[in-house]
Amino acid sequence: MKTTVQIGNIKIGSGHPVVIQSMTNTDTSDIVSTVRQILTLAKAGSQMVRITVNDDDAAKAVPIIISKVRLNSRIPIVGDFHFNGNILLKKFPECAKALDKYRINPGNADDTNFQEMVNIAIENNKAVRIGVNGGSLDQKVLNRLMNENVKSMRSSEDIFVEAMVESALNSAKLAEKMGLPKNKIVLSGKVSELDQMVKVYEKLNEQSDYVLHLGLTEAGGGDAGIISSSIALGILLRQGIGDTIRVSLTPEPGVSRSKEVEVAKQILQSLGLKNFKPKVTSCPGCGRTTSTFFQELAQSVNKKIDQKIEVWKEQYPGVEDLKIAVMGCVVNGPGESKYSDIAISLPGKMEQPIAPVYLDGKLFKNLKGDTIEEAFFQILDKYIADRFRK
Repeated sequence: MKTTVQIGNIKIGSGHPVVIQSMTNTDTSDIVSTVRQILTLAKAGSQMVRITVNDDDAAKAVPIIISKVRLNSRIPIVGDFHFNGNILLKKFPECAKALDKYRINPGNADDTNFQEMVNIAIENNKAVRIGVNGGSLDQKVLNRLMNENVKSMRSSEDIFVEAMVESALNSAKLAEKMGLPKNKIVLSGKVSELDQMVKVYEKLNEQSDYVLHLGLTEAGGGDAGIISSSIALGILLRQGIGDTIRVSLTPEPGVSRSKEVEVAKQILQSLGLKNFKPKVTSCPGCGRTTSTFFQELAQSVNKKIDQKIEVWKEQYPGVEDLKIAVMGCVVNGPGESKYSDIAISLPGKMEQPIAPVYLDGKLFKNLKGDTIEEAFFQILDKYIADRFRK
C-alpha cells in the first residue's frame, strides 16, 4: 500500500481516487492571465495546477497569484522549477511558503540545487515531486549504465528505461536520507514514447511504493496526442498504477487549455474510475440507419448534458452516474436500453416510425411524430428529478 501524500486540501496515493493535474502556459509574471487560467482549469475539473517558476518576476508573482486564486478556489498550486529552483526559493521565501508542492527535475538540477530545494521543502513542510524526464535525463546515470553494459545484449531502450527508474529512485532515497518524509514525495518518469513510458512506470511501481504521477510528456496535439495519452494512461491505470495524471496536449490556437483536463476526465470515466457526467451510449450507424435523426438527437443529448451538468450536480447529487442510450435501430436498441437508466431506440430503415423509450430497462412509452426530441427531453428531465432529487 502506497503512502498517502497530502498536497494542500488533496490526498493522493494509498487508495485515494486518481487526481487530475494540469499546467498553465501563461507567463507567470502576468498575474491576471495566470490567475484566470488557473481558475479556468479548476472549473474544468483539474484538481491541481502547476505553474512555471523560472525567474525573479515569476517567483515574486507566485504569492500574489495564490492569494487571488484563494478568493475563489482551494486548488493546490505546484511550482515547476528547473536549473535555478534553489536560488529562487532562497531569494523569495514567500514563494516557497505559498506553493503547495515543488517539482524538481534531477536532470536539470545539480547536487547542490537538488539538496537545497529539498531542505527548503523540509523547512516549509512541503511535498516534492521528483520528476525525471526523458528529454532531460541525468546523463551521468545514463552514460554509466551504457558503459557498464557495453558487452551485454541489452538494448539501448532497456538501458534508457533503467536509467530513468534509477535516477528517480536514487533521488527519492537521497531526499529521504536528508529528512524529507516518504509522505512528502511523489515520483514521475515522463517520456514521449508510449512503450518506454509504460515500462518506466511499471518498474517504478514494482520497485517502490512511492506515490506516482503519470504522464506521457510532449504527447503532441489533436487526435494523435489524445489517443497516445489515452492508451498510455489506460494501460497503467488498468493495472492499478498511478495516483495522479496529466494529459500533456499541445494546445491548438484558440482552443482552451482545459481541453487536456476534459480528456483526462474522459479517460478516468471510460475506465470506470470516476464519473464526471452522465454517460451517453450511441451507435455509430450503418445501412439500417439512413436517417441522420439519431445522430442529431445524440448530439443534442450531449449538448444538454454539457449545458446542465453543473446545475444538475448541485440539485441532483449522483446524476453523473446516469447512463443514457440513444440508438438508431432495432438491432441493438432494445438490448442496449436494458443496460441503461434511460434510453431511446429510434426507428431504422424499414422499421415502424415509432421510438420506444425505456426507463430502468423496461419499456415506458412509444414516441412518434415531429416532437420526439422534445418529448424525450421532458422524460429525461423528470427521470433525473425523480431519481436524484435531494
